[in-house]
Amino acid sequence: MSKRLHNNHRPSSQNKPKKTMGSQKVQGELWGKRPNDWAAYQEKTAIPGYNYALDFLKLNQSNHLLDVGCGSGLFCKIASEKGVNVTGIDASENLITEAKKRTNSVKFLTGEMEELPFDNEIFDVVTGFNSFQYASNIKNALVEAARVLKKNGKLVTMIWGNKEDCELFGHFKAMGSLMPPPPPGSAGPFALSENKLLENNLEEAGFKILVSTDVPCICEYPNTEIAMKALLSSGPSGKVIDQVGFEKTHETALASIQDFIQDNGQVVIKNKFRVVISEK
Repeated sequence: MSKRLHNNHRPSSQNKPKKTMGSQKVQGELWGKRPNDWAAYQEKTAIPGYNYALDFLKLNQSNHLLDVGCGSGLFCKIASEKGVNVTGIDASENLITEAKKRTNSVKFLTGEMEELPFDNEIFDVVTGFNSFQYASNIKNALVEAARVLKKNGKLVTMIWGNKEDCELFGHFKAMGSLMPPPPPGSAGPFALSENKLLENNLEEAGFKILVSTDVPCICEYPNTEIAMKALLSSGPSGKVIDQVGFEKTHETALASIQDFIQDNGQVVIKNKFRVVISEK
């Protein structure tokens, strides 16, 4: 691994970006409420997006990859098993604890996506799977990703697809009904999904888009108990629980998935992820 990565993961003073108010404190607390359930039941629903990105990139042992918003480390583990040198950063200390249980071949740390603790131009690839839409300032987060990328480095961003292509949108809408109306431009699951907002933000941050495609994703759970553990482990669910309590949140979430309960008790929710791969 590059020597510069071992310097306590801090940028040199001349390269350190101007300090900004970021999303780490708020999102770290929200996403860290049920880390065991996230790691066990929900994180794996993103595997189709992980596989698409890795198939496109065709990385090798000479590549250094940073996963921003790495969660409990499933993508990092998959990438490291392919020989890639991987670093994962997340806002939540609790999710990083789960990530360290998955693998000891990845360097994991907590930090702010809008003020990444790395020198300029040291990664070949930066990935962000369902993470950048939760930044306090999305442009800041993308500019930071560009800063730590080498010239011609690749950025992989994955978000939810259009609302009409995601059966899970009804669940998010039901949960949102329990909250006060958010201000325009607020972070959220679908904050970048409509009207090519992600692509526009990437281009404004100086990236050249190589590919933008929707990848089918099925959230499949053996029963409603596991489905509830999975769905209530997310950051947005944590925010609702803080607002109205666990019982009301659970009741609303369970009602929102009734149409997806199969005759055998399984819960099957069909969605699409949008994977956008761009170049610095």
